[in-house]
Amino acid sequence: MWRQLLPVGRDAASGGYRRFAWTGADSDCRSWFEEQARSRRLAYEVDRNGNQWAWLGDPAQGDAVVTGSHLDSVPDGGAFDGPLGVVSAFAALDELRHRGVRSARPLGIVNFGDEEGARFGLACVGSRLTAGVLTAEQAHRLTDADGITLPRAMEAAGYDPDAIGADPERLDRIGAFVELHVEQGRALDLSGDRIGIASAIWPHGRWRFDFRGEANHAGTTRLADRRDPMLSYAETVLAARREAELAGAVATFGKIAVEPNGVNAIPSLVRGWLDSRAADQERLDA
Repeated sequence: MWRQLLPVGRDAASGGYRRFAWTGADSDCRSWFEEQARSRRLAYEVDRNGNQWAWLGDPAQGDAVVTGSHLDSVPDGGAFDGPLGVVSAFAALDELRHRGVRSARPLGIVNFGDEEGARFGLACVGSRLTAGVLTAEQAHRLTDADGITLPRAMEAAGYDPDAIGADPERLDRIGAFVELHVEQGRALDLSGDRIGIASAIWPHGRWRFDFRGEANHAGTTRLADRRDPMLSYAETVLAARREAELAGAVATFGKIAVEPNGVNAIPSLVRGWLDSRAADQERLDA
């Protein structure tokens, strides 16, 4: 399974993966999931929000045990971020069958669509829609860096954007959900443990900051005459880091857009995206 996924969406220059939602690479990953499901004679379906499901047993029975993850990636993401949970799910099912284990409850494997939010700026779109946390109206307003809306991207990939929305009937099928995910920091490395069990998910926020100034020539405009928004942006990056440290949180400006984006030009606009996470909502808000 890993060999089949290895080349999909891999950038030749960086070696990382660029499997963004509703793109060609994402489509190839989705085709791979369907092939894995059908080759195991599992019942395959795609829900109204584009999430893929593979079932052993009748999901309508309810109280199902579901596992899985996602197949899309962040820019230059790692090979295991997301796919580990999906590949391991199919591998676990294969092992159960090899041992002759029969389950009294339905077993499900899921690939949630657009979990990373790398293209449209909002994480967990597929699962948020299904849970009703994200409305169809809000989702329809999402756009990528090229101005392509989520509905247009879904249509181009062969899916109906008018069908998206809360899916309580599907959620009612699930009795338990567990996800295996690669560790993305050094916690296990430092503790010496081979595996950890998550006890909570930190509140997570993303904000866009627009700093406006006046474009001018970098070589001839006096410092006293400049309205350079890059300075305000730089101060904000440093301030966010200081505040995060004081609050025991994390804060990252990982994406930036500059206009006119010339080496010898003072910017007229600096746009930066902040990702922040903390142990509780109060600290995140602070």
